[in-house]
Amino acid sequence: MKTKAELQDIIEQIKSAESPVGMDAVYVHALILDKLEEMDQRLKALEQAQADFSKHS
Repeated sequence: MKTKAELQDIIEQIKSAESPVGMDAVYVHALILDKLEEMDQRLKALEQAQADFSKHS
């Protein structure tokens, strides 16, 4: 697990003085969903590449 210091750049991006928890929750959730979408696309590409490789082996 990363330390708080290692995550400080991300913390600075998502913190919010207007929020009682100190972060912009909607923005954080959007970032998470965007990353999950990116990971899903990469996984699908890897699965397709593996399937293509298996067909030609």
